[in-house]
Amino acid sequence: MVPAEVLSVLAPYVSLAEKLGRLAVQLVAGESGIKGVKVVYTSARDPDDLDTRLLRAMVTKGIVEPVSSTFVNLVNADYTAKQRGLRIAEERVSHDNAAAEAPLESIQVRLSHVQSKFAGAISDGGDIVVVGRVKYGVPHLTVVGPYEVDVSLEGNLILCRQIDQPGMIGKVGNILGQRNVNVSFMSVGRTSRGKQAIMAIGVDEEPDKKTLEKIGAIPAVEEFVFLEL
Repeated sequence: MVPAEVLSVLAPYVSLAEKLGRLAVQLVAGESGIKGVKVVYTSARDPDDLDTRLLRAMVTKGIVEPVSSTFVNLVNADYTAKQRGLRIAEERVSHDNAAAEAPLESIQVRLSHVQSKFAGAISDGGDIVVVGRVKYGVPHLTVVGPYEVDVSLEGNLILCRQIDQPGMIGKVGNILGQRNVNVSFMSVGRTSRGKQAIMAIGVDEEPDKKTLEKIGAIPAVEEFVFLEL
């Protein structure tokens, strides 16, 4: 059992951990089976003071449940991962900030030796990488592959990898507006000016196939993916 005082402190990070797992697994291409998962916790606390059992279970839940009928919880998470051949490694990284009150600065989920349906999510090391943190009590996505973004992990998400040029937010937003898809937020991260960028768009409902095709038909858009959170 996780002590009540630990659970109360980690509550918003529980949601973050599950959503990062859910996000990561949806970026995996086709029949590319997941075997290696690494979860990195960055914290200003002493690593020995950080109980990550619940967070590890929620990452497992996020990865397994979208692709199976298995219900995952704290009790069966490690067993479920073992049964599926899922190796979950954990690392605790110290964050030098004496003034930090939050138990965690960020959580990173890394899937190794898999193919991705969205090339923009591949890090320089060749893994699918997503990073998030809790801001104002709400889970946020802060990194996808090599790109920095800042989007709330609420509702659903469209990721577009594009050439970095003016007018892209307006073009995509106009298509979604014409199709009556409500946009809750947008964020753009880029590696360098005029090169490639990722646009992360929060939407309240899933756009239909025609709407997504219109977004993909924008000349500067190189790829896109819709993700359910």
